[in-house]
Amino acid sequence: MADPLKTLVDGVEVEVPNTIPDIRAALPKDRRAEFDRDINAAGIDEIHAVMRHWMLEAVPDPDAEARLARLASDEAERRGTS
Repeated sequence: MADPLKTLVDGVEVEVPNTIPDIRAALPKDRRAEFDRDINAAGIDEIHAVMRHWMLEAVPDPDAEARLARLASDEAERRGTS
């Protein structure tokens, strides 16, 4: 079993999924089919690069919800609907 990896996202330590099942589980449901296609199509020389790409996409962003709310608020203000 792979040891958990950790990284900093906006100064907050987060775990990085580093197995195929963990990466898949960490992805939004609408991205999992594309992940499955990429992983299943990767050859021996490509699998590490494919996994690294998807690992980074699956890293949780502790500020994502606040950032999305701020963007929605800014858009509503810009449209004059706030």
